[in-house]
Amino acid sequence: MSVIEAIILGILQGFTEFLPVSSSGHIELGKAMFNIQQTDNLTFTILVHGATVLSTIVVLRHEIWKLISAVFRFTWNEETQYLAKLAVSMIPVGLVGVFFEDAVEQLFNGRVVMVGVLLICTGIILQLSRLDKGQNKQVGYKHAMAIGLAQAVAILPGISRSGATIATALAMGIAKPHATRFSFLMVLAPIMGATILKIGKLGKEASTTPQTDWLPYLAGFLAAFIAGWIACRWMLNLVQGGKITYFSVYCVIAGCIAIAAGWFF
Repeated sequence: MSVIEAIILGILQGFTEFLPVSSSGHIELGKAMFNIQQTDNLTFTILVHGATVLSTIVVLRHEIWKLISAVFRFTWNEETQYLAKLAVSMIPVGLVGVFFEDAVEQLFNGRVVMVGVLLICTGIILQLSRLDKGQNKQVGYKHAMAIGLAQAVAILPGISRSGATIATALAMGIAKPHATRFSFLMVLAPIMGATILKIGKLGKEASTTPQTDWLPYLAGFLAAFIAGWIACRWMLNLVQGGKITYFSVYCVIAGCIAIAAGWFF
């Protein structure tokens, strides 16, 4: 992977992470388009995901600091309860990461047709999320677990994480502002943890294998961070306006193109 290719993929990841169109699916399609033969596809994918999580921290820093500072009051207040719900939502994806890492990694190997099918599924999910459920609830513990299960399913490249989690929340009657905020915050710990582990792995490889080219990883990381910062601020406003139909149509069209490309090229 060249530096230019890594930057393009990083920008692609950053912009699509917060838009409900599956960033991991687009990364896989980008790799296929550039014919990138990456020996550790999951490492690059996790690192650019980590960059966009970092951009989330920057955009939502005030809310995150409010939650963190509440922990040190040592009281069971609204903020600590919210953190507990976030922890519950992380259980499914944590179990998948621990017990099925090898199986998940096999999904990130240029499976263009599969990505296309799952993009169409994302389009359908987004369209269904537009149905009025009288969304006015806040996130409860049962909601957190259900949204967490949606996030675990969204590990599949082609299923949008933000789309699946927000759509699940809306389907249970969660108000749009609460659904969006919870969706963006729940991914921070799992992805940052995976990113730190992968950075440690890359550091060991760099020390034992001098010829390892780490520059594309860094370029992709920075590109994803900048693009993610822009997209995160944009998406927070888009969900409130309910402008999801366009993304639903886009996912279906992109999925059909991916399937055709995978079959005929």
